[in-house]
Amino acid sequence: MEKIKLAEGLEFSRIIHGQMRIKDWRMTPGELLKFTQQIIELGIDTFDHANIYGDYSCEALFGDALHLKPSIRNKMVIVTKCGIRIMSGKFPQQKIQYYEYSYDYIISEAEKSLRNFRTDRIDVLLLHRPSYLLNPNEVARAFDKLKQEGKVRYFGVSNFLPHDYTMLQSYLNEKLVTNQVEVSPYTLTHFENGNMNFFLENRIYPMTWSPLAWGKLIVPSDEKSERVVKVLNEIAD
Repeated sequence: MEKIKLAEGLEFSRIIHGQMRIKDWRMTPGELLKFTQQIIELGIDTFDHANIYGDYSCEALFGDALHLKPSIRNKMVIVTKCGIRIMSGKFPQQKIQYYEYSYDYIISEAEKSLRNFRTDRIDVLLLHRPSYLLNPNEVARAFDKLKQEGKVRYFGVSNFLPHDYTMLQSYLNEKLVTNQVEVSPYTLTHFENGNMNFFLENRIYPMTWSPLAWGKLIVPSDEKSERVVKVLNEIAD
């Protein structure tokens, strides 16, 4: 599997394994560990999470599996995200969905993720989505503290536009290592909004989420996906 160097000491496998649905898979910790080992044997060593996945459960499910064989942690790169507060029975005080990037929130969510994964470090922490109320000074303080304490090795963002990215970067002591954006033959938004040119200009390797368009490129579910899959099949032939 080809490796992509994002920073000194940080490489992602070309294919990254998304963990958003592992709650739905209903695997035991042992089954998930075996599955994860099989993925690593294929050369895919980078795993993408977020604190909210599976109603705040997927990180802990993954951690339960890793706990069965702690040595496997050193064979993988763990990416996770924070920033979205969703409505959940686990947090009844959250009456609406909103974004938060306060210093205290970023620190507390990173520490929760560490406990969930049962690890001493997160390889890459991403801010999940841009927010009108993001205070870059607070983010910079949180990043510095997490870095200095060795709890997070690198930082990035997700779903940011060029002006969001450059604004935040201007406040940080650490260089952002990536921006995770949706890209597929079904979704060309980031080719059209200037983001891809921005990545090329600034030598940024983006992460791609949902490259199969939420499964629509496997099982078409609307007119657009039927049309795209038809053309993809023609190209494949």
